Amino acid sequence: MITRRTFLATTAAASVVPAIAAANATQEYDPTPQYVRIKKQFLPGHLLIVPRSFYLYLVTEPRKAIRYGCGVGKAGLEFQGTATIDVKKEWPTWRPTQEMIQREPVTYARFANNDYVQPGGPENPLGARALYLFQNGRDTYFRIHGTPQRETIGRAVSNGCIRMLNEHVIDLYERVPIGTVVTVV
Repeated sequence: MITRRTFLATTAAASVVPAIAAANATQEYDPTPQYVRIKKQFLPGHLLIVPRSFYLYLVTEPRKAIRYGCGVGKAGLEFQGTATIDVKKEWPTWRPTQEMIQREPVTYARFANNDYVQPGGPENPLGARALYLFQNGRDTYFRIHGTPQRETIGRAVSNGCIRMLNEHVIDLYERVPIGTVVTVV
């Protein structure tokens, strides 16, 4: 069920995409967290992700946000819409979905035909922290998470998740509570 808050947040987010993308088009990409101005219709605590510019925005107060660099899903695998963060984990375990194993059998061969789950740690693809995205109480299997692969930030290379540098996702993890609304436009 879509709530009024979710509808308004999604509509507002969609209207700002051209402005954010245009503003970032002339600047060199910089994933370093920075305080930036944002349109006033976004509520403090809301997360806005603009995949075309590879930035995630945490609204801190009216018209202000912290902008973090991120990596996003490959074409056709990206998440769009509104969700909430219903689970947060430090050094999460990880296992690719069955679809990921089928799409890339060589990459995920060690997970085929078994129940192996990679333990949390520095080499885990989910990195230091993971924020689990849910819609209507159901896990979307999309995450905002850290990554040990710094070169993937600012690129569309994931299987759909939003990835951040480990030090940045740790900062974000501390700032956002369970229930935070996330809009990906």
